[in-house]
Amino acid sequence: MARDLRNPESAYLSFWREYHLCTLTTPRPDGSPHVVAVGVTYDPEAGLARVITNKTSRKVANILAAGPDGARVAACQVDKGRWATLEGVATVSTDPERIADAVRRYGERYARTPAFNPDRVVIEIALTRAMGSA
Repeated sequence: MARDLRNPESAYLSFWREYHLCTLTTPRPDGSPHVVAVGVTYDPEAGLARVITNKTSRKVANILAAGPDGARVAACQVDKGRWATLEGVATVSTDPERIADAVRRYGERYARTPAFNPDRVVIEIALTRAMGSA
């Protein structure tokens, strides 16, 4: 079921604020999907989802290989019969303020602040679609 990604129903937004690991699907250079477990935060006001990660990760390489306009990706989470997917165009930011904001949001959702990582970047997904049963 399609959702209003900028103004989601309270149950959908609550689901994205609960502690759930997610999957992030990025396209490899050959077009095949690369799916990994990640933590995702959803910011409907900005129309963004964020993933913090290491700059040397395969998901970052896949996004960068897509070029400066970014890569089409999907982030998904499942809990029993509930599911939610966010789709959009991912880019990678090395901006310290954006990384700090993403780390703060991650800490709020996952109730822990990750240790400092000088190689951390943030994947920002400019959202184009929200779906789910939650």
